[in-house]
Amino acid sequence: MRELQTYFVLTFATTTAAMAMERICKEKALPGRLIPVPGGIRSGCGMCWRAPLAARQVLEDLVVAEKLSVDGLYEYKM
Repeated sequence: MRELQTYFVLTFATTTAAMAMERICKEKALPGRLIPVPGGIRSGCGMCWRAPLAARQVLEDLVVAEKLSVDGLYEYKM
């Protein structure tokens, strides 16, 4: 059985916001990817950005700098 890892997860109210996060992260070569929201977390659009926990501060700073619309920030084991 695979060992669970803790990830940093950002949820979004809209699909447009989730896609903006994906575009900006790709442009800036930041880690992570869009995935369906895991069980136990609620999100308006059903998509979230999952990244290594070590990238949390960089991504939080990005959200503020780019004025991205984020529903929630989580540390989640999956």
